[in-house]
Amino acid sequence: MTLDASLTYEQALAQLDATLRSLEEGKLSLEEAIAAVARGREYLQLCERKLEEARQRIESLPVKEEPLPDDDAPHPATIADLRAERGRGPGEPQGEIPF
Repeated sequence: MTLDASLTYEQALAQLDATLRSLEEGKLSLEEAIAAVARGREYLQLCERKLEEARQRIESLPVKEEPLPDDDAPHPATIADLRAERGRGPGEPQGEIPF
């Protein structure tokens, strides 16, 4: 049996799932079960090919590297700097606790 190669990954996976469910039910004759296993293998191989194609497409995408920040960029402020901006000293309370 030859599968339709135009099936999407999702369609092939759904067919594989349906094939596995029919095997698990145990209602197939021996010949039907052998044919279902063969179909299942083909669906599995198709899924693997589709995944490999997707992996190759992803790996072929151009990579844009972000530039590193300049060394002159400002550093984060320290707590003391923030307090000085607000006009408070290091030991002064920040506000009342609401009770």
